[in-house]
Amino acid sequence: MSTPDSTASESTASKIGWDCVALDCADPGGVATFYAELLGGTVKADPDGDWFDVVWDGPRIATQLAPEHTSPDWPRGQQQAHLDFVVADIATAHERVLELGGTALDPVEAPRPKPERGFRVYADPAGHPFCLCRPSKDAWD
Repeated sequence: MSTPDSTASESTASKIGWDCVALDCADPGGVATFYAELLGGTVKADPDGDWFDVVWDGPRIATQLAPEHTSPDWPRGQQQAHLDFVVADIATAHERVLELGGTALDPVEAPRPKPERGFRVYADPAGHPFCLCRPSKDAWD
């Protein structure tokens, strides 16, 4: 029979908490550097060189070595997963993604003021899709 104290410690011990989003890729250092530079963070490398953490002021993003990784074929195939980031200045962020080796997927042309849709889809250098989203309906005017 559980006492109030043992129930509290059992529920704490079994609680699941957030750790990170881990992205498989053939070049984990390069993909980690892409996200660190995009988000204003740094990269912390595992001594073995097969795991990298992106250290920034948001949830932890990690990249891990997967030599046989093939990028998702979005939008034609399975997406697997994607990251969403909020950005107030889409034109500047769009250019930054491209400078860092990312690819615009949808739409591919440069941003215009007052878009109908509140997000744009990109791929990191390993092909993982991610979105840049506006923080409010009136953003990106």
